[in-house]
Amino acid sequence: MKPLQSSSLCGSQRTLHGYFGRQGGVSSGLFESLNCGYGSGDDRSRVRENRERISHWFGTGEARLLTVYQTHSAQAVHVGAPWTREDAPKADAMVTTEPGVVLGILTADCAPVLLSDEAAGVVGAAHAGWKGALDGVLESAVALMERLGAVRSRIRTAIGPCIGQQSYEVGPEFFERFEKAAPGNHKYFVPAARERHKLFDLPGYVANRLTASGIVDVDRMWLCTYANEKDYFSYRRSTHRGEADYGRNLSAIMLVPR
Repeated sequence: MKPLQSSSLCGSQRTLHGYFGRQGGVSSGLFESLNCGYGSGDDRSRVRENRERISHWFGTGEARLLTVYQTHSAQAVHVGAPWTREDAPKADAMVTTEPGVVLGILTADCAPVLLSDEAAGVVGAAHAGWKGALDGVLESAVALMERLGAVRSRIRTAIGPCIGQQSYEVGPEFFERFEKAAPGNHKYFVPAARERHKLFDLPGYVANRLTASGIVDVDRMWLCTYANEKDYFSYRRSTHRGEADYGRNLSAIMLVPR
């Protein structure tokens, strides 16, 4: 198992991270093969095995691979100790200073964002779909990192595989919501083939929200989950095919115990 890694987040012995796609797991059918979402209809024992494989890659156990109950919110939580799956808080970003705790984000087109201030020993992970990004989940994660000792200008970030603009057609209501939020948001849209529809640049929007919040180092992985079926799950691709369910990709980051 070899996850995709960002050059911005590599090169340090203090952190370990990876963007895991759909290869290297035990699930089958619609969930083939590294589905990490307990919220899917996949067999739970297979999801657990998939998550255990990722945990082992980080050198720890599945109980220390934490995910939250994602609701497309702007909520960020401080992780002080591992929790059980049943006790996972409702949030869309996590931040920790605890070595050996793996922060995991589940996505299937939304943007997974990993953050690190190695000097301060603070890492974070955020689930940035259009709604969470629009409402401020990235800014919430950065602000929480600062409260735990990070320096904003020192935080490095990487935006993992997510749906690309060429695959993200939206209707006029979607565009109008963004334009109302900030007039400059029109630059993230280009005309689609269908009348009054547009194509939305989610990773571009996420990157600029990070930059506008004072983050200097923003790495975009430039991989579209919709277009790369072999390597990534995609909610929109499954929906367009009329499939009953879909798998979840997992992206994660950890402070390495000394």
